[in-house]
Amino acid sequence: MPLSNVGARERPVSIYFLNDFLHRAGVACIPSGARQFIFLGIFMGKQTRRLAMAQWDVFTSKPLEGNSLAVFFDARGVSDTEMQSIAKEMNLSETTFICPCDAETERERGVRVRIFTVQEELPFAGHPTLGTAFALRGESGSQEVTLDLNIGKVPVRFEETTGHETFGEMTQIDPEFGMQHEREAVARATGLGVEDFDPSLPIETVSTGVPFTVTPLRSLAVIQKMRVDPSRASDYLEKTGGKFLYFVTRETVDPAAHLHARMVFYNGEDPATGSAAGCTAAWMVAHGVAEPEERVLIEQGLEIERPSRIFVRASRHNERRDNRIVNVRVGGNAIEVMRGEFFL
Repeated sequence: MPLSNVGARERPVSIYFLNDFLHRAGVACIPSGARQFIFLGIFMGKQTRRLAMAQWDVFTSKPLEGNSLAVFFDARGVSDTEMQSIAKEMNLSETTFICPCDAETERERGVRVRIFTVQEELPFAGHPTLGTAFALRGESGSQEVTLDLNIGKVPVRFEETTGHETFGEMTQIDPEFGMQHEREAVARATGLGVEDFDPSLPIETVSTGVPFTVTPLRSLAVIQKMRVDPSRASDYLEKTGGKFLYFVTRETVDPAAHLHARMVFYNGEDPATGSAAGCTAAWMVAHGVAEPEERVLIEQGLEIERPSRIFVRASRHNERRDNRIVNVRVGGNAIEVMRGEFFL
């Protein structure tokens, strides 16, 4: 049953699962008619807001792997400035804030969610989308959760297979292909040698909500040894329409993987980048690295000992012979590793 149908008449689905979270955490639930789910208490001699939250490891089924995500279950009354400060405090790649609305709005638009890095709010990001959907789904067995992000509605569908962990797959917005880049220019921006790039594939900017410049490298040895200064690369990206560089190579550690990937940005190295993986799925189908509708594995995070497994696929739109890439999907597992309260 889709999540949007759970408790639809009585209360928003986000509130339904907040109470479920509190029950499992052993905290008293708040009546569904309460106007705020931000709890007031006394801490260190002063009145304090207590925000229910959980931490998930995403794109893995094992604790202490994948990309960590902090999920705050009710951000009503939390200002934009406070959200950004909390994200800095968590110091993860991203932190998400669920903003419950009325049940009708959530049925139509999905559950409102905002995504912050330590530095800025993002319109979309992959592992926060998947992890937040897992957190909202809880133990309900729902087959679908829809999030209302700054880029719009993003559905996440769940697959249950006997003997396997639950698998979630988001559908990203259709890709927009930007410029193809000269290898010499990217070499200057990254400090890599021109000979380090894969000469058979283009360096290309693609966006499914956030523009990534997909940068294919020649070998596993090159990608493992590379050292890129994000501030230097960002100067080039600002001039060419990209947000981040996403480095990939067709040589992999796991023989089952199609690509090995790395993404370095202002907060260090990202263990798993679901938004970039979606862009790369479109890029792979466009350039024959993967077949349309072929679900393939991208491995990431091995260099920082946070192995992540990101499964991607995309389709070709053959109507009117326009041959566009559509229906980009990115999926994987996620596991809850911590829950508690944040005092503000």
